[in-house]
Amino acid sequence: MSASSVHRALARSHRSFSTSSVRSADFTHAVIGGGVVGLAVARKLQEREGVSTVLIERHGSVGTETSSRNSEVIHAGLYYGETSLKARLCLRGKEMMYDLCRQHHISHMNCGKWVVAQDALQMEALEKVHSFASSIGVPTYFVSREEGKRREPDVRAEAGILESPSTGIVDSHSLMQFLEGDFEEHGGICAFQSPVTKIEAVRNGAGGWKITTSSGDEESSITAETLVNSAGLTAIPISNMILPPDRHFRPYYAKGSYFSYALSRPKPSILVYPAPVPGHGGLGTHLTLDMAGRIRFGPDVEWVDDPTDLRVNDRNLPAALDDIQTYLPGVNRSAIGLDYCGIRPKLGKLGAVTSGKGFQDFYIKREDGFQGFVNLLGIESPGLTSSLAIAEEVERLLYP
Repeated sequence: MSASSVHRALARSHRSFSTSSVRSADFTHAVIGGGVVGLAVARKLQEREGVSTVLIERHGSVGTETSSRNSEVIHAGLYYGETSLKARLCLRGKEMMYDLCRQHHISHMNCGKWVVAQDALQMEALEKVHSFASSIGVPTYFVSREEGKRREPDVRAEAGILESPSTGIVDSHSLMQFLEGDFEEHGGICAFQSPVTKIEAVRNGAGGWKITTSSGDEESSITAETLVNSAGLTAIPISNMILPPDRHFRPYYAKGSYFSYALSRPKPSILVYPAPVPGHGGLGTHLTLDMAGRIRFGPDVEWVDDPTDLRVNDRNLPAALDDIQTYLPGVNRSAIGLDYCGIRPKLGKLGAVTSGKGFQDFYIKREDGFQGFVNLLGIESPGLTSSLAIAEEVERLLYP
């Protein structure tokens, strides 16, 4: 699509929508960002009667950034604290994800996960995870050493194994293809190759929102009654276009490289995670599977300033190999190589789990003083798992 795709989307909307009410704006809803969360939000809003939703995406297709560069794990909700948005939306989103995948035959697998401990300190962390999971109704149980050796003889767990049977994996590309198709089937409009360059809150949003996009020398604008900022890696710059300087955020980017494994053995049939490390930016160099059963490891954590820097970095590979070999001692180190990387949008150099200081929750808020504006910031893991529940949350904020 050319830079005038938003303008053409507007033209298509006039042909696609019919309503007896007179609209003062071109669309009832504008959602910025075509990742899995933006897709889920746009689809949910478009399900409402008499609406017209446009999804504005700066790239030429959906899900080209964080949504397609992750572990594709359906998280159980073990790490985020009882009162956090991450916990609530992960638990709700997990059930919605499994239901959607079953109903629409989206490729997924409820393979389960082991969290493994190698010493007493790590075992203490597992016991805390188990206690928390029990308190919020997430099934976990300890696996005996004998059962562990029988089921996964290649996995080392010197101190203990905590199993999470509700963890799984999903083909994120197939999921996003479904969400995009369902959104458009219900009359939603996708405007690709449309980077947002300016946003005007007409009478602080009471008069709607004017959104300007440009590419090259072309510029076009549309208006919408409500605005949802789900722009992922560019969500903070978008937010800073709207909010006054004293409410601006600084973006942080946690780059994670993933590593592939070239051999067929050892090959566990379950995801394997090390015990959570307090204050860590992720969940350690874990072992995941894709839908074809291939093993991959990662991600590591590297703080970067450039959210477009997707060069895979081998600087942390030796340390990652050491981490991997603690729970998979028979792995052939020479068969582990660089694969791909992703970048997680964060609100600070804070922890991904609540076991340490500085845990950062999702920021999902209807901003005070700006009518019809919902801001989604720091939507990293478990964003994929939570995406359908986040869509419900946004709808609730717009229609309390």
